[in-house]
Amino acid sequence: MHRYIGEAHYAAAIVGIQPCVRNMTLRLGDSVVNRLGYGTMRLVGEGAWGEPRDREHACKVLRRAAELGVNFFDTADAYGPAIAEELLREALHPYTGLVIATKGGITRQGPAKAAPCGRPEYLHQCVEMSLRRLGVDTIELYQLHRIDPLVPVEESLGKLVELREQGKLRHIGLSEVTVAQIEQARRVTRIASVQNKYNLSERKHEAVLEYCTANGIAFIPWYPVDAGRLNKPDGPFAEKAREKGITVLQLSLAWLLNKSPVVLPIPGTYSLEHLEQNVAAAKVNLSEDEVEEIELIADTQAF
Repeated sequence: MHRYIGEAHYAAAIVGIQPCVRNMTLRLGDSVVNRLGYGTMRLVGEGAWGEPRDREHACKVLRRAAELGVNFFDTADAYGPAIAEELLREALHPYTGLVIATKGGITRQGPAKAAPCGRPEYLHQCVEMSLRRLGVDTIELYQLHRIDPLVPVEESLGKLVELREQGKLRHIGLSEVTVAQIEQARRVTRIASVQNKYNLSERKHEAVLEYCTANGIAFIPWYPVDAGRLNKPDGPFAEKAREKGITVLQLSLAWLLNKSPVVLPIPGTYSLEHLEQNVAAAKVNLSEDEVEEIELIADTQAF
């Protein structure tokens, strides 16, 4: 069983973790969030570019997620761009009982095309525009979407710290970072979350997850389910999923939730049916032996 062994002061206040991995909530500051969130990137057009196929349906998915108990929604100004934040406001404002996390720090050049931009004046604009689109005075969790290699991270984060001191942000997080980059960032400010790509078939950020677990930092895996490579009737996890009476996708989400008490998956979907299945995965219990068995199966596969 993973143990919470990290910094006792800020970590305990920002990310409240119980010793049991199956504790299904995290405390982010004054808010308690369920550990199965929702990511909004899938709601907009292909390659995170353009309008959704059906705007009202996209709003219906968001409302249904909240009805099912999802109270953590992840978005970014780059999704659309801007459209995902607008959808959240249209569907869920004033966000009663919900935590909305957004990101800034990349620019879009077209579908699936992006470049980091961490200049302080640009990040200031990003925050101001996200506040306007979301219709809030304070963003609960604001994550630097990428560290810009052309801008010292101290300058990028320094601007976010300044905006937090003005009351425009409550907590600051990072995305797609290494352990060394997290440590560098923590010399500038407190870091509440790390959002990296991580799923059963792609675990290159294992060291980052271990670091977050040890230090009480929320770990938010984006693309938490590799549906294309996992969801096969005769695939490597099919037998284990049948044994548990669940789908392979639910098995992969349950594995994440049982992996560490700081993990907060944010599966996104445009389908109401898949949304219901994703949320149901939070009820699946796996033993430590089963978690290790699933990882062993993954390690022996050539994805």
